[in-house]
Amino acid sequence: MKFARAFSTNGVPANKVKFVPTSGTYPKGFSAAGVFCGVKPGNTSKPDIALVTSDRDCAAAAVFTKNKFQAAPVTFSRTLLQRKSNAGLRSVIVNSGNANAVTGIGGLQDAARMAETTDQRVGTENSTIVMSTGVIGQRLPIQKIVDHIPLAIHRAGATHKDWLNCATAICTTDTFPKLMSRPFELPSSPGIEYRIAGMTKGAGMMAPNMATLLAILATDAPIAPGIMTNVLRRAVNRSFNSITVDGDTSTNDTVALLANGAAGGKEVSSEQSPDYDAFQTVLTDFATDLAKYLVRDGEGATKFVTIRVVNSASEESARQVARAIALSPLVKTALYGRDANWGRILCAAGYSLISKPGQPVNDVPEIVPEKTSVSFIPTDGSKELKLLVNGEPEVVDEKRASEILEMEDLEILVSLGTGDESAVHWTCDLSHDYVTINGDYRT
Repeated sequence: MKFARAFSTNGVPANKVKFVPTSGTYPKGFSAAGVFCGVKPGNTSKPDIALVTSDRDCAAAAVFTKNKFQAAPVTFSRTLLQRKSNAGLRSVIVNSGNANAVTGIGGLQDAARMAETTDQRVGTENSTIVMSTGVIGQRLPIQKIVDHIPLAIHRAGATHKDWLNCATAICTTDTFPKLMSRPFELPSSPGIEYRIAGMTKGAGMMAPNMATLLAILATDAPIAPGIMTNVLRRAVNRSFNSITVDGDTSTNDTVALLANGAAGGKEVSSEQSPDYDAFQTVLTDFATDLAKYLVRDGEGATKFVTIRVVNSASEESARQVARAIALSPLVKTALYGRDANWGRILCAAGYSLISKPGQPVNDVPEIVPEKTSVSFIPTDGSKELKLLVNGEPEVVDEKRASEILEMEDLEILVSLGTGDESAVHWTCDLSHDYVTINGDYRT
């Protein structure tokens, strides 16, 4: 039986309303739309066709899932970007309700039809990235979709409502649309206000490389096609690749970045320039904040948990330890049950760096039990609760532990004591509701 949730008048859970923006600062030259099509038979009113389009050519890049069963839109869009050398893109067209994954040659043809229909209306050939999300293994109701793409293009606009409709249209089991925007500046163009906007979706089947997520990022800054892939990959590694809900990696994951240069100024073309560093920071911070929304909306989740690993011999080791803790069902269920079972945290850390078969064991002592410490860090600014210090267990104040675990936000701090590198991973708890939601997803 599903747990009761308190909903606001717009259908968003009352505790999630604060994450839905009421206004925005959107990049010049872009417009967005979300329209109803009825891709999934059970959907009778929610927008499920989304469009983001530019009035001029964009530099573009995308990062895709590493799942071997890659959906038709992933294959189509990757090929398009390679053929276009990341230049001359205009639009992103998305359908929710059906993933168009494991659908054979017909699925590729459907993805191409979505792009071609958008291109025809926009007026530029071979300029549309395609995304799909929803049920795997079923063909799209493609005629219904292509019949509604012209409506999306007709309704596309630059208002906050237009962008919010678009963000709503890409949602599946999400309980709130995930939309952000912000202004920024670049060192070489003082006085010019650049803008970046983005939306993402995802609430389940989420783990690094990437998650079950779609994300569209757009900026009016002038970014050269040649540097788009590297700047996006670095941002994704520190944001969308640092989140976990349930440990599954989907067939459709795509994060796309479009830059149309509509705000003017000097083009960012060199990775050695101050502008590149500044934009990298802006993009990474922006993507990180968007990624956190995905964790906050994890299916059935009641807690947002930061796993911070410090004093590690290497950044990669810190990432692996943090990821293992974030993925552990035993850790996640203990958090849901408000049980300060730090032994589960240590257990996950302990197996995180076990070498894979056929690989040599690393002689560097990445984890030394006698140097390892674990704490709960309250988010209200009060004193940390130490659970393990240099391998020695503390006498845990169970009442204080319970108070901390009652909080919606929580940080688990693990110090390995073997170096000075660190990493952060974001996750949520695992509740009864997760099983309920996923037990009848197709119906």
